Amino acid sequence: MTKKDLNIEECFYWMQRAFQLAQLADGETNPNPLVGAVVLDPDKLLIGEGFHSKAGSPHAEVEALRQAGDAAKGGTLLVTLEPCCHYGLTPPCTKTIIESGVSRVVVGLQDPDPRVSGNGIRLLKEAGIEVITGILKEEISFQNRAFIFRIKTGRPWGILKLAMSFDGRTGLSNGKSKWITSQEAREKVHALRAKCDAVIIGGGTLRADDPLLTSRGLRNPEPLRVVFSQSLSLPIGAQIWRTESAKTLVAFSNENALPLIQELPENVEKLKLHESNPRELLEELAKKGCNRILWECGPSLATSAIKQNCVQEIVIFMAPKLLGGLPAMTLLGNFGFDSLDQALILKEVSLAKSGKDFVLNTFLE
Repeated sequence: MTKKDLNIEECFYWMQRAFQLAQLADGETNPNPLVGAVVLDPDKLLIGEGFHSKAGSPHAEVEALRQAGDAAKGGTLLVTLEPCCHYGLTPPCTKTIIESGVSRVVVGLQDPDPRVSGNGIRLLKEAGIEVITGILKEEISFQNRAFIFRIKTGRPWGILKLAMSFDGRTGLSNGKSKWITSQEAREKVHALRAKCDAVIIGGGTLRADDPLLTSRGLRNPEPLRVVFSQSLSLPIGAQIWRTESAKTLVAFSNENALPLIQELPENVEKLKLHESNPRELLEELAKKGCNRILWECGPSLATSAIKQNCVQEIVIFMAPKLLGGLPAMTLLGNFGFDSLDQALILKEVSLAKSGKDFVLNTFLE
């Protein structure tokens, strides 16, 4: 059967469907990207679709082609990310695609992974398959911004979560901060954690709040809980040491605190850093396959993380409350700026409602 031409509008239409399929696994695929795929027969009818659900599971193209079966011959495969051409936890997708008999492949985004980047497309072309690229490229790049950032920098994409009153306070001058925001806002925080591979706090936050730091069952497995501490003066009875539902890692650098690390439960992973450095911590988390991490720390660690380019995105939950008080806690520490020209610029600021509270989402330039 002769294949029908696929016009640009049809390419965008079906790539949008593949994009939506990829989004279904958001937060589940680390260290891999989000990928969706659809297969059309020669008459441009949908005969297969799929998405990559988690590392080690079949890739989106394989799922879609498996569903399409022999009907894929002479048809079109649309996939959000360039098909892989190397052996990892699964065989190369290019081999499966070539063997399926499809005559056209539409690719949204070239894979930034140097093991693939352009090679998958080249192999398909060498096999006589027509390849169209760049469809929905910007949207797919944004969808996979965490994966792309890790590949390019060797660090996970960092999200800083903050909660404050309308006058910019994170608590009262006596240290009390529970709860500034509503239950609805806290449920959104749980959902945000579920999209991340690790959640990081400092020792001060652990001592003050004794947080559980889970998604409350929205993700399985739960994100890795990380305590970043210099002193290792940590409460032994904290909830975070219970690792039945979520793993915990303690990162430290102070040689003098080594005896204290032995007091922590055996089921807690210990990571010795060369120095108390957020960037080094993130490099180690990237080696563990983390694409996206969430900072839920106090102002000192948050400021340090921003200074070292370990924060790319900021989510602020704002309660319609006025706490006041000059000594009251604030979101961040001192950046050491001498002039307003040095201020960090935020971009693509958006504001949404969550119950009685507001959620502000923005990115650092």
